[in-house]
Formats: sequence, structure tokens, C-alpha cells
Amino acid sequence: MLLTVTHSTRYTFTDHVSHGLQRLRLKPKSTHGQEVIEWDMDLVGAHKEAEYEDQHNNHVDLIAIEPGAPEVIVTCSGSVRTIDNNGIMGMHTGHMPLWCFLRPTDLTRAGNRVRQLVASVEADRGEPLAYLHALSRLISEQVEYVPGATDAETTAEQALVAGKGVCQDHAHIFLSAGRMLDIPMRYVGGYLKMDDRSEQEAGHGWAEAHVDGLGWIGFDVSNGICPDERYIRVATGCDYSEAAPVTGISMGAGDTSLAVHLSVDEKMVGMQQQQSQSGGQAQSRGH
Repeated sequence: MLLTVTHSTRYTFTDHVSHGLQRLRLKPKSTHGQEVIEWDMDLVGAHKEAEYEDQHNNHVDLIAIEPGAPEVIVTCSGSVRTIDNNGIMGMHTGHMPLWCFLRPTDLTRAGNRVRQLVASVEADRGEPLAYLHALSRLISEQVEYVPGATDAETTAEQALVAGKGVCQDHAHIFLSAGRMLDIPMRYVGGYLKMDDRSEQEAGHGWAEAHVDGLGWIGFDVSNGICPDERYIRVATGCDYSEAAPVTGISMGAGDTSLAVHLSVDEKMVGMQQQQSQSGGQAQSRGH
């Protein structure tokens, strides 16, 4: 499938910025199951200082906000060719050893509610793949998908206690539970082509678990499926904070407002559009 993405992020400041730096994890890389055909980034009110790969092999652009700029607009666009690998990403590579993905983080540290969840999964822990699928289903049943119910600082334990959240929360609960069983887990941020619309309010997040003999396998808890050709991986981390699309600091900005425009669509090939194999509820749960 050939997917096209247009992603614009606009920050507006009430005061003039005297200094500001932002780390952008917005550029996907060619990897298992996807090939980046083209990708461009346009900046207004900022300029690129450097680009590098972080500890998770994510591509990072470091940009500086122009002093006095009233707003910053980052627009990315490109196309990525994808295939369906049944969620299997393959063996572990990169700078981070697998044991790093076993450690709890502030967003994924297990509490009593996560421990209860793990104890209630009706599956054989000796069969990790079947157990992870059962865990994913149980999280989806116990945590209702409610946009706006949580924010970027909500922990897995808090979302599970509240019984509602979004894709980030589903993924964090999955990571928290899996790490309790000594399964390496990581967060994935990226894009999802929805079945019912192109325009979206935000990117998507899911999880990957490392299973002996298979390597990394993706689980989209919110949609109840393993990622297929509708997914574009952009960044990974031990939790959302390490894969967030934009992080940074600014001085003198005053109050900041954020507006995001995102569209993910399938590019027409000849006179026909490739047909995806629809699964779960990907038409309604994208961020």
C-alpha cells in the first residue's frame, strides 16, 4: 500500500519567544514493512540546527525558534510504501539492549490495579504470544476509548483505575503488564490510515512486545489488531515520552496554543486503489 501523509503542527505564542529549542521525531525511516519514498519538512518561524539518531534509532531534527517569532509552523509531507507482516518486525537491532525495555518508567510503573489485571488474564503464560493477545483484549474491555479523558502525563495505573483513555493509555497499560512478566516492551508512535476518513486530530500510538523466536511484534490494543499495511512507524521508546513527535523548551513565549492538521490517505495506483484488509475498529480509533 502506498500511503501519503500531510502533518502540520502550529504553535502560537502570546509573547515573543526569546529562546526556544524543539526536538522533532516526525520523519519515518525505511524499516521492516515500510519504505519511505519521499519526505519533506517545511519550517516557519524556526530553522534546523542539527539532525541525528537517538538511542532508539529514531530520526530527530533539532530546530531553534527564531527570536521574536509569534508562531512556529512545522509541516511534514511524504509517501511511504507499506506491506502487511502480520505485525512482526523481526529480531532486535539498535543501540539499546533488550533488558532496557524491561525497566518500568514513570508512565508505565505497575500499581495494584495493573497487577490485578495481569492476574486476571485467562491464558497460559507459557505461551507468550497467545497470552499477549488475551492481555490486549482484556485491556480493551476494561479501558473504554474516550478521547480527551487523559493527557500525555497520565500513567498506565491511572488510566486503568479510571477505566477510560486513548491509544497512548492502552499501549502504556500493555507495556506495564508485559514488563511484569519479563517481556521486553516498547511504545510506537506513528500514523494510521483510517477506513472511514483521511483527516485526523492526531497521530496514533501502539505497542510492540519482544517474543523469543519471532522478535518484535506489534499490538494495537485500541483497535484489537496487529498493525498491518495501514500503519506507518515513526518513532519508538520505552514509553510515549521517548517517542513523542515534538518535545522542547521555550523562554518568553507566554501562553502557547497548539493546532494540528493531519491527513493520511492511500495514493491511487493507476485507476484502482489498493484494498486493505480491514480489521478491528481502526475506522474509529486513531489517536
